[in-house]
Amino acid sequence: MKNIKIQATLLVFALVCATGCTKLEQDWHDKVVPETFFKSKKDVEAALFRPFTHARWYMGEDRWALQEYPADQFAISTKGRHWYNGGENERFHYHRWTPDDGWIWGTWRGTLMGVALALDTKQDLEKVDYEALALTPADKEAHINQLNTLIAFFFMRGLDYFGGMPLFESLDIEAPPRNTDQETFDHVEKLLKDALDKIPAKTAGQKEEGAISKAAVAALLARLYFNAEAYTGQARFGDAAILCQEIIDQKYGPYSLDATWYGPHSFNNDTSPEIIWSIPSELNYLQYDWFFNFFYHYNTVKNFDTEGSPWNGTHLTPSKKPDGSSYRSDFKLGSPFEKFEDADLRKRQYKYLGGDRYEGMFIVGEHLTPSGEPILGGEEYKDLPLTFIDQVARFTEVGPGKEYASISELPSTMSEGEENTGIRLVKVPIPNNADRSRRWAADNPVIRLAEIYYMLAECKFRAGDGAGAASLINAVRERNFEETDPNPVTAANLDEYRMLDEWGIEFLGEGRRRTDLIRWNKFTTETWWDHTPTSDHLKRFPIPTQAISGNNSLEQNPGYE
Repeated sequence: MKNIKIQATLLVFALVCATGCTKLEQDWHDKVVPETFFKSKKDVEAALFRPFTHARWYMGEDRWALQEYPADQFAISTKGRHWYNGGENERFHYHRWTPDDGWIWGTWRGTLMGVALALDTKQDLEKVDYEALALTPADKEAHINQLNTLIAFFFMRGLDYFGGMPLFESLDIEAPPRNTDQETFDHVEKLLKDALDKIPAKTAGQKEEGAISKAAVAALLARLYFNAEAYTGQARFGDAAILCQEIIDQKYGPYSLDATWYGPHSFNNDTSPEIIWSIPSELNYLQYDWFFNFFYHYNTVKNFDTEGSPWNGTHLTPSKKPDGSSYRSDFKLGSPFEKFEDADLRKRQYKYLGGDRYEGMFIVGEHLTPSGEPILGGEEYKDLPLTFIDQVARFTEVGPGKEYASISELPSTMSEGEENTGIRLVKVPIPNNADRSRRWAADNPVIRLAEIYYMLAECKFRAGDGAGAASLINAVRERNFEETDPNPVTAANLDEYRMLDEWGIEFLGEGRRRTDLIRWNKFTTETWWDHTPTSDHLKRFPIPTQAISGNNSLEQNPGYE
């Protein structure tokens, strides 16, 4: 049965993702069908959570890339002979992507595959006699609606990336055309509203283990309304605010802000009261680790005192020009590291302290081993101590007989990086080899209560309640300082850019920046480091060439024809 199910899943993948067809004809052998295969609660739960493993993959890699690299906080600069990648990284930074780009194709097919996997499981579980397995009709209703919520999640992400999606509620539909933006929005809304009353709330002290709770449904519906204006042209901030306030008031379960900044991201974040929905992670099992190779220098394993072979790619966009002056006088967006207050506990150098304890979340400045020995470079700084800088430029090409006579002549662009270029984010703690069993013990937060606070704050700000908005943001900010917050949000200093700064600081690297910029109409209209305004049609990605080739009923997005 396991092999049959895998074959069926692969058929879903092939048809949905490669040819645009969603028809699934399962060939059940020896009368092993859903009605007879499920023998226990364990069998049911194993089937239920299979689509959630796809969600784990979906939360990173290409989907993260489409949210962060075209925005103002992250980049993969070309570092000498490394990372030009056929110009892919520059295309996304400069908003020059095409329907043939792999990140776009991977996201389109991954979105529809998620829907298909959830539908496949839903159709199986609908046929199961739950009472015969000592389960209740309420259990069945909750399971089916968890899958409906997962389907809504994937369709909502597709709406965010591409606009209207090809909607299907059965795996027996061939080559469906795209529905409109509004139809996709309405479909997602209906699935979530129907599920809201049918999924139980998490109880006090219950660990977050990946299942979708009542609060997660409410939070996803709030997200839908929060970004509705970008999706359909109709603002729904009032509806988002109502749901956010209800979540904060614990109508959907006992959630509260974590007392520490690291609680929602730490090794034991499954017990954090702030986590509303997360994807479990464990060493050698559903590891939340896709970023490790992309983010860190080849020799950073010596700093972590662990093993691995990182690729030295992703870094924060720079806050400083080659001459050391700040970009903040030039651009209102970007400069993510400099947006953190110096007293912010998160701004410290990342250091693992042992016993699941750590501090800071950046690799910046001198790169040292745990014993304090300098870590040496292997490219431009071969055999020299590495120092990670908040700048992008070819400093090794300055001097007598070299390319540039002085630092003042240095350009700072996507093509001008070196091996120590850019500050690196360590949002997921990495233990040393002594605690290797704790590696990747931190789950991947999908929704946390801080997001609900910030959504409600933005809704209040848009409604003219600056003081109410400031109070909500400061409730989150205060945990980031040993003493008093040196720069709290006030009604006087809160404007649209400060609001975006607060989103960018709290949720740095959590795969949402593009959506936030679009909601404020900044994604295609603003300037940041090595990026100038682009065309409005780029708020949506194109439908991939491979998708249209396999399903000629799919219409391309405007501007990409």
